Amino acid sequence: MMEDSLKKLEATREQRLQMEPPIPSDADADKLLQEFHPDYLGMERNVRVGPNADTCKFPRELADLLESDSHLPVDFEPSVNIETDVLILGGGGAGASAALALEESGLTVHLATKLRLGDSNTVMAEGGIQASLGADDSSRRHFADAYVGGHGNNNPDLLRVLCENSADTIRWLGNLGCMLDRNEDGTFRLRSGGGTSMPRVLACKDYTGLEIMRVLKDAVMLSNTRLLQEHAAVELLDDGAGQVTGAVLWDRNKGNLVTVSARAVMLATGGSGQLRLQGFPTSNHLGATGDGLILAYRQGCKLVHGESYQYHPSGTAYPEALVGQLVTESIRSIGAQVVNAEGERFIGEMAFRDVLAAAIIREVAEKRGVQTPTHRAGVWLDTPLIDIINGEGTLRRQFPGIVHRFERYQIDPAEQPILIYPTLHYQNGGIQVDREGRTEAKGLWAAGEVTGGLHGTNRLMGNSLLDITVFGRRAAMSVQKDLPLRRPVTLTCLNRLRDRLKNISDRRELLSPQFFPTQAGMKVSFDKQKTAESPTADFSSAGPSTYEPPDPFAK
Repeated sequence: MMEDSLKKLEATREQRLQMEPPIPSDADADKLLQEFHPDYLGMERNVRVGPNADTCKFPRELADLLESDSHLPVDFEPSVNIETDVLILGGGGAGASAALALEESGLTVHLATKLRLGDSNTVMAEGGIQASLGADDSSRRHFADAYVGGHGNNNPDLLRVLCENSADTIRWLGNLGCMLDRNEDGTFRLRSGGGTSMPRVLACKDYTGLEIMRVLKDAVMLSNTRLLQEHAAVELLDDGAGQVTGAVLWDRNKGNLVTVSARAVMLATGGSGQLRLQGFPTSNHLGATGDGLILAYRQGCKLVHGESYQYHPSGTAYPEALVGQLVTESIRSIGAQVVNAEGERFIGEMAFRDVLAAAIIREVAEKRGVQTPTHRAGVWLDTPLIDIINGEGTLRRQFPGIVHRFERYQIDPAEQPILIYPTLHYQNGGIQVDREGRTEAKGLWAAGEVTGGLHGTNRLMGNSLLDITVFGRRAAMSVQKDLPLRRPVTLTCLNRLRDRLKNISDRRELLSPQFFPTQAGMKVSFDKQKTAESPTADFSSAGPSTYEPPDPFAK
């Protein structure tokens, strides 16, 4: 079937080059979303405890975790092992940016990360970072594009801060040594992105997030920040009167719990794509299991747009080893077309991400997709068009990462189209914060993908890398201005939750945070018969993965 479909694609290529892509009307786009986008397909339910109880719906996988118990033994009594002024939880772009912003503050700063510093979704970001640097561009225009792209559900205060600080953020990254692509005259090369009214996306080839994380990581390693690598956050601590006062961490190497007393805690734990909502593959890093959402929720922090996730239209569908991995939107912005099994270009490639993803899912559901040898399905991304339109060698020069990735499987994207299908990519919603990164709990700040409101219910390309650097730094500056006094460490909030969970007889018997994907065959548990001072951790194989990809052709 793939061979026959390829012949149809090649036969229609010249004709497609002469045609304008179909652009759905607003009404048609809305219908597409309602009928085919995963956010609208009813795989959600209410949560029955906490600040969002019975007021909004969440994906079932997330709702189950929000209603789950903690890993901590019921008789655990926190005894402080480390005292610090600021505890940052998360070692990606937002956490690293915050640590650097605190470098000259005179405060003691500890940064704890579940994996190693830099192991995060930040390094997975390929396409670029938005900044209104063009001659005819402005922060107002950037704001308008992102507001429309977010379906008007953005928090305008947060969005204004993001757009007004884009140019300063690029300067800051440049001073750290970040190398973004430039034109021959030395100006930044600006790319188009889906939903942008003009070119505004800066990139470093097709590994922009990796380049940004490179300079952030190097700077943090040279700073006074005290690193607690491979220390996963198990629970937040509070003073019993509404102030967050620290956290309990799990030292993965030693297998013991570490209690940290902090005057301020910042959550920068990233997203939750590895929850694999509705069985979708994901482009996310191994650690993206929504830990920060769970921890903040137990402290009484509301979650906004918790039902909204971004399914990136161009996730790899074949070969099997690459399923879910991203093919950057930038590759579509310079000529690659999205084509179904009949060789038809069924939608404009630069449509909003959620609309394009829904259109691809529709093509597959209505039997116009291409079935792979591994029983998946997708549509073609006609990548050879890039060199046809822009000149031989353009694809290899501008997107070396993608070329290298596929060549390992004897596929040259400059010669052969690649198969794509939406992949779970980004958590649009998250913890409710104000423009300074403050949550509803005193002493607790949050920044980056763990927060919600900024992007509304659909994020534009390039605004996530801007988000982590703008709000990571901004939240850190807010911490300096509003640093609380040190208070006692207790588990009052957790104990209240445990009392309420007793009234839910039909909840799943889960422990959270989940820490790692269940599909990876990993499990984490603390022996509740042990004392608090000598817990044991089981990080053994749970056997082969039970994940079965959904049949895209099933009715």
